[in-house]
Formats: sequence, C-alpha cells, structure tokens
Amino acid sequence: MENQTEQKSEKGFVPMILLCFFLGGLGVHRFYVGKVGSGILMLLTLGGFGIWTIIDFIIIVTGNFKDNDGLKIKN
Repeated sequence: MENQTEQKSEKGFVPMILLCFFLGGLGVHRFYVGKVGSGILMLLTLGGFGIWTIIDFIIIVTGNFKDNDGLKIKN
C-alpha cells in the first residue's frame, strides 16, 4: 500500500476560522484564501444573509474548505 500525502494549502486553519467567525459576513475569509469573486459576492449580500457564512464555518471546522488552488486548509 502506497503512502500518499495530500497537499495542503499554505493558509492557516486558525486564522481562517477566526476570520470566518468574526468577519464572515463580509467574506474576509474568502479573500484570505484567494477566492476574490465569491468574497465580493459575500460582501455584497452580507454573507448570503448569514446562511452562507454558517455553511462556510461548518465546512472549515470539518476540514473540507479549499483555497483558490483547490488545496485543503491546514488544520
């Protein structure tokens, strides 16, 4: 059996979770990982009226959030 190591993003898990928790409604956590387009959309809709922010928070906590390059955020 081959031991494969999955590549992880250089972006940190702790800053990501804090940005989402405190500034998620403004999409700051998406700007942090390079997802500018969806960050602007979150900014204009105040995080999809809060729903999008909650969903992103759950995805980040479970370790499945990916950066702009498709790499998972380190945890």
